[in-house]
Amino acid sequence: MRALRQTSTAGPRDLRLVDDVPVPTPGPGEVLVRVTAAGVNFADVMQTRGTYGGGPRPPYTAGFEAAGEVVAPGPGTTAPAVGAHVVGTGSGAFAEYAVLEAGSTMPVPEGWADEQALGLVLNWATALAALRPLGRVAAGETVLVRAAAGGVGQAAVRLAKHYGATVVATASPGKHEVVRALGADRVLDYGDCDAVGPVDLVLESVGASFAASLRAARPVTGRVVVYGEAGGEAAVTNRQLVFEHQVHVIGLHVGVLAREAPEVFAGLVDELAALRGAGVLTPGRPVVHGLADGPRVLAALEARATVGKQVLKP
Repeated sequence: MRALRQTSTAGPRDLRLVDDVPVPTPGPGEVLVRVTAAGVNFADVMQTRGTYGGGPRPPYTAGFEAAGEVVAPGPGTTAPAVGAHVVGTGSGAFAEYAVLEAGSTMPVPEGWADEQALGLVLNWATALAALRPLGRVAAGETVLVRAAAGGVGQAAVRLAKHYGATVVATASPGKHEVVRALGADRVLDYGDCDAVGPVDLVLESVGASFAASLRAARPVTGRVVVYGEAGGEAAVTNRQLVFEHQVHVIGLHVGVLAREAPEVFAGLVDELAALRGAGVLTPGRPVVHGLADGPRVLAALEARATVGKQVLKP
């Protein structure tokens, strides 16, 4: 099958389109899907650099978010059924066939194209988890959303407004109008991280802004949910938490959440369905590229030159 193979840890430039990769075999708790669309995420960039925790070592078939048709179950796997169109995460998504984790898949909503469902499991579920079960957002609170023009950021802005919060967002200058159109009450440049008054909840994914996010959170009751490190690693010490930043720091990886707290993930799935019914969560409008464009798309994502969800079609 055709696939994008990563051959080094030198970044997206060493992502190669090949046509001789064996079709993978699903294991227990997995399903094989015929990929119709694959989502591009910053974690894919991190994997090409060898910086993603627990990520694959080259050479490997890249990508981990896919939508498509289930063609075979793994041993003992009974759902989703063969023929169902699903979106989920797994391994080797930048290919004609990929293996997904059955327990974290969601059905493609009726009336949606497969590529429009990309982001349900990663972007929307991450944003919802950060805001609700982990961030405990309440109406009337103020939420600071970092990297608000990205896939998770855009979902977070829309959801936070739906739940009655005031939204302050950061984005590159050329992306401010996109974020305002989503409903953000105030949009700042990345460099204006300290121009934010005390907020109740910060959604932090950049890394370089982590210290400013800690300073922005309201003392004692403020929460900082960390779900990414696009700009590199950042740290906080126990001394700082006692004497400088008396805030709640919460880590989020939606794949771990689905595996370790399946009841919480199931609640997210139900809430996302209710949000679709209420018209808050609408079909995605991704930017679609051919599989061969993968290296260029990942490079653009790394350079912060993209807006919204990027998709590759095999």
